[in-house]
Amino acid sequence: MNNRTYLIVGGTGGIGRAMINQLVDNTASDNDNKKTDNGEKQDIHVFATYHRNIPDFEADNLHWISMNICDEQSILQAAKVIQQHTPHIDWIINCAGLLHTATQQPEKALRQVDTEFFLQNMQVNALASLLIAKHFRPLLAKSARSNDEPAVFATISARVGSISDNQLGGWYSYRMSKAALNMGMKNLSIEWNRSLKDVCVVVMQPGTVNTQLSAPFQGNVAEGQLFSPAYSAECLLEVLNRMTAAQSGSFVDWAGESIPW
Repeated sequence: MNNRTYLIVGGTGGIGRAMINQLVDNTASDNDNKKTDNGEKQDIHVFATYHRNIPDFEADNLHWISMNICDEQSILQAAKVIQQHTPHIDWIINCAGLLHTATQQPEKALRQVDTEFFLQNMQVNALASLLIAKHFRPLLAKSARSNDEPAVFATISARVGSISDNQLGGWYSYRMSKAALNMGMKNLSIEWNRSLKDVCVVVMQPGTVNTQLSAPFQGNVAEGQLFSPAYSAECLLEVLNRMTAAQSGSFVDWAGESIPW
């Protein structure tokens, strides 16, 4: 993690913001020379996306970029803006996701399925990651990487996107969109294994995290199983830091354990 350029998509959400906090040092000044414990100088740059209003969180090595993940032209424009600042990106992590809106909750039964809400879930949870991969591939292609230290394309999924681990049913739009995301990322890992070597494509389950996304459903979470965004982000980054290119196409949880498709 000493000399990398990161892109955090969804940097204003709970997990995305926590990742940014851990990747940047907001107390550093331009003249500081931050070093690792072994004396190696750190050279970390973080690009992070927001949708509407630029966040008030600043750091010398943090660059905020406007992006609407539901608009392909916005994704393309964000890639062009970043290309003006850096020739490459080493890690891309998509933390954006949708479970409910102000007017729509996850469906408990078939009769509650709504076309607009279903398509919104598919747009945010499944299609967005494919479009990000499509337009940011040139930046990943220019990263310095190897099998042991691959470039990373990671996206946050959910255990409820597992088809074989579905015991409760319900949540049609969310479950189906996350299952579609998993298939899309599996496809991407196979394609890039042929055409873009040493990139690890991975879908990750962050645990149940204390964010706005999970807020209406936290009452059913077992004691000790509701994670803070900081804890989840730290775990996810540690798992990614250990992964090799040979593990591309994995579906893992916050502890690095495999989840059945």
